[in-house]
Amino acid sequence: MTAKEFKTPISDKSILIGPDSGYDNIIFAIESSCDETAAAIVKNGREVLSNIVASQIKTHIEFGGVVPEVAAREHLEAINLVIAQAFEQANLTPNDITAFAATVGPGLVGSLLVGLNAGKALALAHDKPFIGVNHLNAHVCANFLNTDLKPPFIALLISGGHTQIIEVKNFLEQKIIGETIDDAIGEAYDKVARLIGLPYPGGVNLDKLAQTGNKFAFKLPEAKLQNEYDFSFSGLKTASLQLIQNLKKTFIELPKADIAASFQENVSSVLLKKTKKAADNINTKTIVLSGGVAANSEIRKKFFALQNNGYKVYAPEMKFCTDNAAMIASSAYFLAGTMDSLDVEVFSRM
Repeated sequence: MTAKEFKTPISDKSILIGPDSGYDNIIFAIESSCDETAAAIVKNGREVLSNIVASQIKTHIEFGGVVPEVAAREHLEAINLVIAQAFEQANLTPNDITAFAATVGPGLVGSLLVGLNAGKALALAHDKPFIGVNHLNAHVCANFLNTDLKPPFIALLISGGHTQIIEVKNFLEQKIIGETIDDAIGEAYDKVARLIGLPYPGGVNLDKLAQTGNKFAFKLPEAKLQNEYDFSFSGLKTASLQLIQNLKKTFIELPKADIAASFQENVSSVLLKKTKKAADNINTKTIVLSGGVAANSEIRKKFFALQNNGYKVYAPEMKFCTDNAAMIASSAYFLAGTMDSLDVEVFSRM
């Protein structure tokens, strides 16, 4: 049975939540793990009734990256407005909500505390169950929004802080079968972007530049690892640095577009090869992309091309690739990576 009994914090009333609860579940969720303050209301884990995101990108551009103390302060300034807008957009009140949810981790501790405490306060104030959510499980669940996707499938989670291949056996069970042993894919993108002089956010700008370059201009190495599903990007980063240093000796103007395209070709090919192998080895034809880097044009192009060979490929809508609260609500409904205690505390890493 895909449903779980949650308790209301004041009246201690039992509430069933999940696909088998027998009635519509309307989840209000908050996400604040990094540099987006987000709130959303989602019905039955799939139908997005409201989705509000206050981004801090403009604030952090001058620093060249996210500053944790600044991010936490921005969350404090935005959280009440974002919550109010989520209710207004959905045309609902707290009385209409089945449960409140919030991200518990991983993420920046100061930022997480803002969203988690707001979620707990709403649950207490309105005597509704509270559900804590693992941010990584939620990224996978972003694919349930506005789709009919069901497990089993293989998911590739690619973000600024994580690179994982996940076997999703059912709504409740997600098993990591491969991950990066050093840099996450988003970190690698940002570092190479800085090496060729691109501004923050590096990954997005590198992707745009790569589309104008020759992806076969330079051959970059692929790490050989014991676990066939694991990733390593530190060697690729070093090779990119050495390439750039050598090119500066012979080129008056650095061929930035060709470097970006060659880097992106290497990364996207490795991601595709390992993820496809994982899907084939567990005998599934369904592959799911998730995380902020799932918005990358070349990665999406390569993965969706698999559909020509009989695979079913899913990726979230662009607005659900980056951090958002709708995916938190979906994860809470499908009970993926959830914690049900008001005493739950934030955590920065897995």
